[in-house]
Amino acid sequence: MENPERIHFVTGRLAEKALTEEVNRLSEKIGFQATVEVLPISVAALMTPRWIAGKINIPPGTDRVIVPGYCEQLAELQSLTTAVVETGPRDLRRLAEYFGLASGRPEGYGDYDIEIIAEINHAPDRTITELLSVAQDLVADGADVVDVGCKPGITWSGVGDSVAALVNEGIRVSIDSLNPIEIAAAASAGAELVLSVNATNRHAAADWGCEVVVIPDRFEDLQGLEETIYHLERNSVRFRIDPILEPIGFGFSKSLGRYLQVRELFPQAELMMGIGNLSELTDCDSSGVNTLLLGFCQEMAIGSVLTTQVINWARTSVKECDLARRLVHHAVKNGVPPKHLEPLLIALRDPKVYSHPEGFIEDLTDKIKDQNYRIFTQNDEIHLLGKQQHFHNTDPFEIFDEMLDAGLTNLDASHSFYLGYEMCKAMIANQLGKEFNQDQALNWGYLTQSEKDRHRLSKRKRKRDAN
Repeated sequence: MENPERIHFVTGRLAEKALTEEVNRLSEKIGFQATVEVLPISVAALMTPRWIAGKINIPPGTDRVIVPGYCEQLAELQSLTTAVVETGPRDLRRLAEYFGLASGRPEGYGDYDIEIIAEINHAPDRTITELLSVAQDLVADGADVVDVGCKPGITWSGVGDSVAALVNEGIRVSIDSLNPIEIAAAASAGAELVLSVNATNRHAAADWGCEVVVIPDRFEDLQGLEETIYHLERNSVRFRIDPILEPIGFGFSKSLGRYLQVRELFPQAELMMGIGNLSELTDCDSSGVNTLLLGFCQEMAIGSVLTTQVINWARTSVKECDLARRLVHHAVKNGVPPKHLEPLLIALRDPKVYSHPEGFIEDLTDKIKDQNYRIFTQNDEIHLLGKQQHFHNTDPFEIFDEMLDAGLTNLDASHSFYLGYEMCKAMIANQLGKEFNQDQALNWGYLTQSEKDRHRLSKRKRKRDAN
């Protein structure tokens, strides 16, 4: 039997009890031998590698040293030992995830085979500079093809120049029009796909020299679809089929059925789905809608989706589709539910909210010796802890009233602003079911914007507390 791995954990005084309990639990479950060293500092997050190097006592035979998650540039620490030195999670409640016990993306995750076509609506109203800027943003978010959306009833004289400008920047372009004049100009300038072709313009399709998207003449019964397909086949025009997805209330369920019908009629054909009729026309956050529709496409081998980002709640649909296509590809390929694989698609709530051990807050309150405040959430309340102080409420204003009534003398304007900012985040976390960690941004999935570390102590105070 192999010898168990020996891991040395480093922490501060305030986290000693909680870390020891978690390490003991994990060591039994995983099978490693653990030692915990408590260095002479209250807050583990305030340690620096250089400071740790002057204090640490690594037991002989240690295989791995795990230091607090805020530590960076570990070369100096690594030079002290043959054991591997690494940074742990910033929150010790995530140690299980750190050791691979929590679900996450498996090795090889991220493949996809659904193409994203992102439409720029009313492209004729934009300058070429504007089109380039929007198109580059769409590509950065995951679009494979940028669709230039024309305006029905007018012929856009500048379509050729606009398409050429995009193509010259290495952007793949499709043209969204039924107007043969616009389509011909776009195709000559480098557009590789035409949306769309039906009985009204199929006669010109062979002249364009590019792939086209076939749509029915009448959506509800697919009238004209087969005739257009046979015409294109006779003229050797490459095509993909879009039976057209209808909005909820206008035949949504039947339109899904038409995709099943077309897949049965043309089992080898390339299919496309325009998903904007749901993401743009349904009062809900677009990420769930996009993921469900991408899942349908993956199961039905629909190889491309057309999306747009017009209405505010769907302003990040391209990014959502890019994440979703990877998720559904993995799920369908491996026959597993699309669960605990893509946390970036979960924005409103968090995948999991970790609770503190029983008695943690009370125990921590007794141990605080400095004049700084720690903020936690537990049982839908905000807890603000200081030296011999514990304020808790669901409302930050109530907590501040209690602090003022207590006659505290260490609340200057900047500190009060900081505490108010952090408690506001804590309140939002409680309301939405999210994790709160002081000095860190709330997790909004792919929308998260990291915050600068706002440690509660200045460098001078940090040194004083460390000594």
